Amino acid sequence: MRGCLWRFMGVMASLVTLGFFIQENKAAHVEYNTTPNEKKKIIQQIAQEQISSEMKNHLKYFTKIQKNSPVLQDANYTLLAGTSLQGKLQRTHGSYLLDTLQSLFQASSERDLEYMLVLVLLSDTDPKWLSQTVANISGLFLPHIESGRLAVVHGLLGDSLAKSRNYTSPCGELYSRQKTSFALLMNFASNLSDYFLLLGDNVRCAPRFVPDIYWAVSAWKELPWVILDFSNMKISGKVFHTRDLSRLVSFLLLFPKDIPTHLLLSEFSLLLSQNVPIHFSSSIFYPMDSYSGAEDTCFPVAQDKDLGEPDNPVATVFTDMLSFWDTLPQYAYILNDDGLWVVDPIKGNYLLVVLDKPQKVIRVAVLTGSSQKRVNLLSQAQILLGYNLMDYPKRCAHYTLVGPLVRGQLDQMVYYEEDSVKEISCIKLLVTASHDSPVRILQIRVWTEVEEEEN
Repeated sequence: MRGCLWRFMGVMASLVTLGFFIQENKAAHVEYNTTPNEKKKIIQQIAQEQISSEMKNHLKYFTKIQKNSPVLQDANYTLLAGTSLQGKLQRTHGSYLLDTLQSLFQASSERDLEYMLVLVLLSDTDPKWLSQTVANISGLFLPHIESGRLAVVHGLLGDSLAKSRNYTSPCGELYSRQKTSFALLMNFASNLSDYFLLLGDNVRCAPRFVPDIYWAVSAWKELPWVILDFSNMKISGKVFHTRDLSRLVSFLLLFPKDIPTHLLLSEFSLLLSQNVPIHFSSSIFYPMDSYSGAEDTCFPVAQDKDLGEPDNPVATVFTDMLSFWDTLPQYAYILNDDGLWVVDPIKGNYLLVVLDKPQKVIRVAVLTGSSQKRVNLLSQAQILLGYNLMDYPKRCAHYTLVGPLVRGQLDQMVYYEEDSVKEISCIKLLVTASHDSPVRILQIRVWTEVEEEEN
């Protein structure tokens, strides 16, 4: 693993007002007696309407965005703890910051730590809070600071942007502070590494999350992407190319400060031609706890959806690969441990699942190799979903990419473009490079959207 590839991590925190900010405004007014669910729906609707309007105004300027936003030319940074700087991370509410850092370092092996730096950005102006926070971080994580794995930076915007206080929604102040912190963090980190991982200060990390990200980024290296999503949280767990950060900061600052940042991140990826999210089904970052009061309303925590077991719909399986040990193509689609063994697959080989009737697939997984040892993997391959079924031969006329296999495995949620065909007829496993050893395709697992029964 190259050192520069792994210099990609950081943490950001900024103190956020905990009270629920209500402002009389013609564009948005939410009563105190409105239920939390109603508040969330109203806030989401207001934000989406704002984005639609602002997008029309700013889209024509997007291609002209400069590498550095002029708004951030007056940004001021102070290194509070740390030595050399090469990394990144994300968001608000300081009470869980130390727990997040503890989780992050405990989940990383010594080898992982050699290839990452955690950058904590603080943007509050209270000197007492800053001093106490830095003292707490230094007291608990001094070895990481001294080794160059952790740095704490204080950042502030210039007066011109900081003075804007015309919020258009009840959550406006919280969204504004979040976006300001994003801009400061990304601006500071824009030249420090190849990749940028965004995390909040309320996050629990899965063990060895660094290798999981490394192998995913490596698998996607030759494919176009803007954001890789490793969590169900709206902000945390997203990985970016660092080269995109300057444009992303400029894009964020085109819009009113109180528009939710996660909605703008989705629009940003669309503008850079990533038309659907790339979301890995197995989350490696989780919320430690829900926020309270206004924060719980303005930053709702998405719950992991339990999709249950795969429901592979009835299908016929074809392949042009040479099988052995009396295994058949259909074995790769049956939900047991039989699997399909093939001889040295070459680039262009495929295994094609043709569904008996079109289905809306919402998740797909592929398992290859041995469950006990990492051998006989199909290490270079992609999964594609097809539509417009043709009869002779049985295949689909058009395909869209789900993603590449990562170390012989794939498990991704499936998203569809707004105007695209949402029922697919084919699932294609395409070999993208020749292998010089036998491969075992253990299972192709499919989850479909369950149709709701009519009353």
